[in-house]
Amino acid sequence: MLIKTIFSGFGGQGVLSTGQTLAKAAMLEGKHVTYLPSYGAEVRGGTANCTVTISDDEIASPIASEPEFVVALNQPSFFRFQNLLPSGGFMLYNSSLVEPQAVRGDVEIMGIPITELATDLGNVKVANMIMLGAFIRISNLISFELLLKNLPEILGAGKARLLKVNQEAFQVGYNYQGEQKQ
Repeated sequence: MLIKTIFSGFGGQGVLSTGQTLAKAAMLEGKHVTYLPSYGAEVRGGTANCTVTISDDEIASPIASEPEFVVALNQPSFFRFQNLLPSGGFMLYNSSLVEPQAVRGDVEIMGIPITELATDLGNVKVANMIMLGAFIRISNLISFELLLKNLPEILGAGKARLLKVNQEAFQVGYNYQGEQKQ
């Protein structure tokens, strides 16, 4: 198994930390992982994306020219990265901010209103964890239970005060069924 995923959105949406969280969890499962962040000079509010590659074997290159999955948290990312998906790929998007226009017919898409769901939890900053939970359910790349159990270690002491809401957000995303699927 070799699975490449691109997480993308505005700086400040937690795109890079989402990829890092996935990468750390995959390593805890004993998988080989690469994590390649990319962000604009603007940082908060600019564009940001990262590539996470997970494999049972060693990984030759962290570049994801044809990722199996794309996670788009904003409209520019939706348009930019859908064309990198090969036929049969899967795109998960934030339906709170993205209008899925000009969608290719040979890929699957699913929208999740992560901004609204995070607001319902009382903290819009956990929207990325909702998306990660949904991604874990859809991709089945790593164990939901393992990530949830190890979330304190993965997020670190700096996020300890937000641990409970991050765990709740992750569970909300994992249990959410999605709005639209093609």
